[in-house]
Amino acid sequence: MKKLYLNTDEMNTVFNELKDSLNGTLTLENNQYRLKVNSKKAQGTISGMTFNKQIAYLEFDVYFHDDVVLSMESSANSPVLFAYCSEGDLIHSFGINGDKKNIKSNQTGILRNTSNINSVLFFKGYKRVKFSVISSNVSTVEENTGLFSDLKTMFTNPSGKYIHVGQSNLGIIEKINEFRSVPQKGIVGDLVRKRILENILETEYMLHSYGYIKAIQPILNLATKQIDEFKRISNLNILDAFYGMKHVGSYHLPRLLKEKYLLAFSHIVKN
Repeated sequence: MKKLYLNTDEMNTVFNELKDSLNGTLTLENNQYRLKVNSKKAQGTISGMTFNKQIAYLEFDVYFHDDVVLSMESSANSPVLFAYCSEGDLIHSFGINGDKKNIKSNQTGILRNTSNINSVLFFKGYKRVKFSVISSNVSTVEENTGLFSDLKTMFTNPSGKYIHVGQSNLGIIEKINEFRSVPQKGIVGDLVRKRILENILETEYMLHSYGYIKAIQPILNLATKQIDEFKRISNLNILDAFYGMKHVGSYHLPRLLKEKYLLAFSHIVKN
C-alpha cells in the first residue's frame, strides 16, 4: 500500500507534492495545472485551475498500480469540497481508522473537515478512478453575505467533520461537462468557467436547503419512467413550458425547479 500526504490546500503546492509522490510531469499553462503520470506507481492525469481565493477545480483520471492512501491535513480554514465521481470508487474517512464512506460512480460527496483529524482518501489498486472536485474556500467570509457564507453555514457542523454522500444531480453533471468543453481561451474562458462553477455551487446549496431534494426527486423519477409517453406527445413543447417559468431570485424554489427540470427534460428529448 502506497501512502501519500498533502499538508496544504494551496494549488501550486498540492500539484508539486503529487508530482514528487507519483513521479509525474507537471506543466502550467494559462492558469491550468496538468500532471501527467506514467510510472510504476500510477498512470493517468490530474488537472486543476484556480479562479479566485474562493473557487478552485480539480480533475482526477488515474489508474493506481497499488492500493493508495492519501492523507490530507485539516485546519479551521479547510474549504468545502464537492466531489463528483464518474468511474471507480472514492473512499473517505476522518482519520485512518474512522468510519469509511464510499463515493461510487455517479455519486457526489460533500466534505468539510475543520477538526484536528486528517481527512483520508482510499484508492483501490488496479482500478481506474475518475472524479472532479470543486473546492470552495469559505473560511474568511462573513455571515449573511451571500453564496459562500450560505455554503459555510450549510456544510459545517460543531464536530468539525461534515460529510454527505448521495446520488449525483443530472443538472450538475451537465454543467461539469459544459465546464470541460468551454471553447473560449484566456480571460474570457476563465470567466465563463468561473460562472459555471458558481452556478454549480448555487445549485448544490438549493438542493440541500429546506428539504427540496426530497420533494423534487420523486417527480424526476416519475418523469424518467415516462420517457416514451412524453416523446409521443407532439402538440406539447415541454421545453417551452419550462422556459416559461419566471426567474424569482437566486435562492428561490421556482429557479431551482426551472433549471433542474429543464436539464432533465433536455436529456430526455435528446435520447
